[in-house]
Amino acid sequence: MADERALDEVVTFTSDLIRIDTTNRGGGDCRERPAAEYAAARLAEAGLEPVLLERTPGRTNVVARLEGTDPSADALLVHGHLDVVPAEAADWSVHPFSGEVRDGVVWGRGAVDMKNMDAMILAVVRSWARAGVRPRRDMVIAFTADEEASAEDGSGFLADRHAHLFEGCTEGISESGAFTFHDGDGRQLYPIAAGERGTAWLKLTARGRAGHGSKVNRENAVTRLAAAITRIGEHEWPLRLTPTVRAALGELAALYGIETDLSDVDALLDKLGTAGKLVEATVRNSANPTMLDAGYKLNVIPGEAVAHVDGRYLSGAEDEFRATMDRLTGPDVDWEFAHHEVALQAPVDSPTFARMRAAVEEFAPEGHVVPYCMSGGTDAKQFSRLGITGYGFAPLKLPEGFDYQALFHGVDERVPVEALHFGVHVLDRFLRTA
Repeated sequence: MADERALDEVVTFTSDLIRIDTTNRGGGDCRERPAAEYAAARLAEAGLEPVLLERTPGRTNVVARLEGTDPSADALLVHGHLDVVPAEAADWSVHPFSGEVRDGVVWGRGAVDMKNMDAMILAVVRSWARAGVRPRRDMVIAFTADEEASAEDGSGFLADRHAHLFEGCTEGISESGAFTFHDGDGRQLYPIAAGERGTAWLKLTARGRAGHGSKVNRENAVTRLAAAITRIGEHEWPLRLTPTVRAALGELAALYGIETDLSDVDALLDKLGTAGKLVEATVRNSANPTMLDAGYKLNVIPGEAVAHVDGRYLSGAEDEFRATMDRLTGPDVDWEFAHHEVALQAPVDSPTFARMRAAVEEFAPEGHVVPYCMSGGTDAKQFSRLGITGYGFAPLKLPEGFDYQALFHGVDERVPVEALHFGVHVLDRFLRTA
């Protein structure tokens, strides 16, 4: 088990990393290097030999390998990103980059997404160094840049240009799994991610005839665009169940003593109540209009109007997504990918998933581990290019009323100290046996 110093260090490291402002505003506006240097220094103190890698100056990644005891075993990738989304200080109870520890809680941007997991990884590895512990499998540790945007300077760059550093890796773990989900009826669920929907961020462009705002114009680009995004926003996507989602529904239904009737999934989700929220966003593709840009003067009809749509598609449903976009945009609006990444699927009957389940259950015997599919995406998409199967496993034991998912990219992001301690113990247990 991880030592007492590791429990102190995980809090310190989380706080320290939060204080290093690595806000990613997109378009290359971010500088992860100070956080990368911090993480690399902590690894070096544990006897590892981290390398710092950049595609763009200041956009720094860290990779290190810890040799395991079984040279015949496949390697495991353990990764976390160093960048965070923007935070408006005026909206927060504490400054978002203070890293303040108050009343047993660490506050700040990145506390759950995902400097907490970065800190857990560092704390566990350093604890092993003090005790002379080595994992069974080779373990590749990666701290990445640019996850909150395109990942072109982060995991994409590493996968494309430095694949040799990940030689032998067949599986990986990262964010968004093994956290406490309270169902409101006294049950504690621990969802472990075994899939991600694909990313389809779209740019829509409508073209028409520019003209005076007082004249009749049947070729108005704004009107054409508005009609297209209305069709997209109101579209009812058909049901599509991946193996991970089927497994999630089956395990949840069994836990609640409900018949697994997949002929009416919406009714099944209603019967599952709050627990259904773990699944409801991943039974269909989705497309949400998010940005509009048109015109330059009130009395001028522009010749072009642009919108952006956040699209997500399930494994095996990309062709349907593309065909639906062609139909909904119509003949007067063109669409293209602004960012496009694959959907992922990981087996829930693998030995690795079983070991993750066992590690959580050892420290939360009252909990119920279930598989789930992420509605969004992580760096696991880019690492999948190397044949690495990704799971979401960043363990946290959270009190009732602590809405973990709402704090992702939310105001007053924070994590309890006890949750970090739990995460260290579970991660230590899993990685020793993985």
